[in-house]
Amino acid sequence: MEHSTQIRVIVVEDEELILNNIVKKIQSLDDSFVIMGTAQDGMSALKMLESRTVDVLFTDIQMPAIDGLELLKQVSLQYPHIEKVVISGFNNFDYARQAIKFDVKEYLLKPIITGELEQLLHKIKMSIAHKRNLPISLPHSENHSRPSEEIVSMIQAYLKENFHEEITLESISRHFNFHPSYLSKIFIKHTGGPPSKYLTTIRINHAKYLLAKEKNLSIKDISQRVGYPDPYYFSRIFKQITEKTPKQYRNCHD
Repeated sequence: MEHSTQIRVIVVEDEELILNNIVKKIQSLDDSFVIMGTAQDGMSALKMLESRTVDVLFTDIQMPAIDGLELLKQVSLQYPHIEKVVISGFNNFDYARQAIKFDVKEYLLKPIITGELEQLLHKIKMSIAHKRNLPISLPHSENHSRPSEEIVSMIQAYLKENFHEEITLESISRHFNFHPSYLSKIFIKHTGGPPSKYLTTIRINHAKYLLAKEKNLSIKDISQRVGYPDPYYFSRIFKQITEKTPKQYRNCHD
């Protein structure tokens, strides 16, 4: 199978029998979906994501260490390109729907019905195929003479110069003419995190500066200047990282 057709999946579920059942069903329904790893708690899943390129996350909600909602929050912040699916028991389905704020669009109700999973996989496949509709001609590092360290430095400079624009892993890949999975892999290797995390750090640090120094700018103005058209989304990301709202942060620097 060609690398570009693979859809990389991680499944997180604390009940081993259910976990194994989900993995077997995914593998039997569509061999485009490749299981990159499994975990039985959110902490293990986050560690796994640090070193692996993943397209789709299937996660339960009620788990030890870090529960599903906290996992979804961190994935939404650090890996926004990942498609997120909630696996929910009927008793906590309303609770699971809180995950909508972390851009979760799909839910699977336990016990998982094969037909529903098959429809969901097809929907995810179409979504990812749309994202990958890019003019990519250099999918591997050996196709380019530049060392990976230099490529990462170029990406960092690009993000610092363009953080106020709408930027995704796909748009970065298109700009540098490399496959998204390759860029993500080398970026994580050399910086310890994905491009999205680096971009968020740049944006929030610049927002801190503007909040402290440019008192005449509104929160909405600052949000737009640092690349977040939606001020409510900006405020949520800002609070997740700094544990203060933009207004609270500004008040601390009067």
